[in-house]
Amino acid sequence: MGRATGLTGRLANDVDSAFPEMVLAYQDRLYSGVRSFVGSADAEDVTQEAFIRAHRALHSYDRDRIESLQVNAWLWTIALNLCRNWARTKSRRPQTTQLTFDHEGEGGADIAALEATMLASWRERLESLSEPQRTAIVLRHVVGLAYAEIAAATERPIGTTKTDVSRGLTALRRILAEEGSA
Repeated sequence: MGRATGLTGRLANDVDSAFPEMVLAYQDRLYSGVRSFVGSADAEDVTQEAFIRAHRALHSYDRDRIESLQVNAWLWTIALNLCRNWARTKSRRPQTTQLTFDHEGEGGADIAALEATMLASWRERLESLSEPQRTAIVLRHVVGLAYAEIAAATERPIGTTKTDVSRGLTALRRILAEEGSA
């Protein structure tokens, strides 16, 4: 039997040696998207847990299953489940405080404060959407997944996924218009 090519083929041949390559290929986008769901303080932990669970799962899969994997959508399925679990248990955890550091250079603290305010504003806008709309918009416009990948990750039909993105964007435009007129 010939060796499969590509990342899934390398994972099927030897999970442990190919796994770091997978992490390097997906860690930045996964972290960025997870951060949109859980915030900066917990995004690193959730992302790391997603990769830990992925590694464990790969060891339990047979070769054919690994070779047929859509890695991006599969990782997002794991990450979204972890984000949902995080949201469910959020109220049981002590509140964290964002640490601020003295930024070097003139105006550095002002820029950092502005960035934090903008991120908080966008997080608040996104939180006003329904969970499916918020998820679809973050995966499409923050992470950059294709509609088919979003549908696979969320286990929703592709048409529903497109509708979630469209309705979510319409709602965000309405929110921005209302903010502009206020």
